[in-house]
Amino acid sequence: MSENDASLPPAVALLARPGAARDRLREALVQADVALVLEEDPDALDPATLIALAPQAVVIALEPAVEAALERLDDALSSPTFTLVFDEADLAARREGWETQRWARHLAAKLHGHREVLPPGAEVEEDLQIEPGMPDTPAQLHVNAPLDFHLDEAADAADLLAGDSLYEAPAQWQEPQALEHALATNLPDADADADADAEADADAEAPATPADAGAVVPPPLADHSRWALLDENAAPAAVSRQTTAPPALPVFDSAHLSLVDMEDTAPSTGPRRGARGAVVVLAGIGGPDALRRLLAALPSALDAPLLVRMPLDGARYGNLVKQMARVSPLPVLLAETGADVLEGHVYILSDDTATALRDGGLQFESRPQGLELARLPPGESAVILLSGADLLQVDPALTLAEAGAWVGGQVGEGCYDPAAATAVVAAGMFAGEPQELAQAISARWARPEQGEAQ
Repeated sequence: MSENDASLPPAVALLARPGAARDRLREALVQADVALVLEEDPDALDPATLIALAPQAVVIALEPAVEAALERLDDALSSPTFTLVFDEADLAARREGWETQRWARHLAAKLHGHREVLPPGAEVEEDLQIEPGMPDTPAQLHVNAPLDFHLDEAADAADLLAGDSLYEAPAQWQEPQALEHALATNLPDADADADADAEADADAEAPATPADAGAVVPPPLADHSRWALLDENAAPAAVSRQTTAPPALPVFDSAHLSLVDMEDTAPSTGPRRGARGAVVVLAGIGGPDALRRLLAALPSALDAPLLVRMPLDGARYGNLVKQMARVSPLPVLLAETGADVLEGHVYILSDDTATALRDGGLQFESRPQGLELARLPPGESAVILLSGADLLQVDPALTLAEAGAWVGGQVGEGCYDPAAATAVVAAGMFAGEPQELAQAISARWARPEQGEAQ
C-alpha cells in the first residue's frame, strides 16, 4: 500500500432498510469522515456486488426483517477482509443528541483504527517529564517563605497557653502526713495507759465540738499497739468446711450401640448434571468482532462451556446468539435460568444471568448483580477479557487467577477498548489476539476427535 492509499478514508458499506435507523447511521458515517461506497437494503443486495466493492468495513442495522437476508449473505460477510459493525435498528432510530455524537465518535475510532473518542476540546493529560537530579528538600522549598504572619499569630496565642511556673497548692489543703510520723504520734505510752483510758472516758462524756469549716480533718488511724507477728509454730485453727460429693457421671450405655446404614449417608453416585467449570468471555465496545474471531478459531468439541458476558443496549441478546451461531463450530445458546451448563456449548448471558455450583456441576440462576467470577471453581475455569471488558472485572479475574484459574487478555490493533485487557496482561496474564486466545483454550480443553488417541 502506498502512502497515498494509507491517507485515503476507509471504504464503508451500509446495509440497512430504508427508514430512520438508516438515516441516523448515514449521518454518523458522514461525521466519521469515511468513503460510503454502498448503501443498500440487505434484502435487495447481491453478494457479488459486495465482494466486488471490497469495502474495508460493513455497518449493518440489525432487525428481525433482515435476518433471512443476512443468512443469505453469510458467505460474503464471513470474509476476513471485512470489519463488521452491528447496531440495533430500533436503538439507532431513537438515538438523539449527546448519544448520537458519542456513538459517532466511537464509530469513527473503530473505522479509522484509533482510540480518540473524546469530544473536541477535551483535556488530555500531559505525559510526566522526568528530570535528572535529587528532589528539593523542605528547607529549599520554603527558603523564601514569609514567616511574619506565623510569628504574629503565635504571639497572640501566647497568653492562652499554660505557664512554666511551679505548682502551688491552695492554702486550705494540708500536707500529707507520713505513716511513720503518724504511728509515732499516736502510739500510747506504756506507763500512761490508765491516764489514757480516763481521758478516753472523759472525752466520751464531753460533748463534741464542731471543727473549723475551713480545716480538713484527717480520718483517725487504727490502733496499731496490739499488732503481733504470726507464730509459725502455732497450729492453724481448724476450718470447718462442709463439702459435698460431686454429681455422679452419667453411665455410658454400650448395650444399644449399632452401625449406621451406609446407604443412608453415602454420597450421590448419579451422573453429574453440569460442567465442573467454565471459560468466561468478557467483552463490550468492539467486542462482537473480537468475539466472532475467537469463536471461529475454536474446535468443534470442547471439554468446557463458554459463558459470554457482553452488555448490549436494549438487551437484544437473541440477535447476538444468531450472529455468533453463524461462525461458531460449537452450539450457541441463550442461557436460561435453571438449565445446566453443559460442556462444549457457548452461552450468551443476559444482564441478570449467573451461575451456581450444585451437585458438582454448574447451573444457571438469576441474580440482580449477574455473573460473579468469585463463584466459579478456580481450578476448572478460565477468564478471557476482550475489547471493551469492564474494568471492575479486573480484580475478580486476577483473584481467580491466584486461586488457579487461567486468565488472558486481548492485545493488538483490533482491540478497540483495551483498558481491562491491558490491566490483566500487565499483571502477568496471557496476552494475544482473539485467535491466539482460542488456541490457548483449545490446548487445555479441546476434546480429542473420534479415532484419536486419548
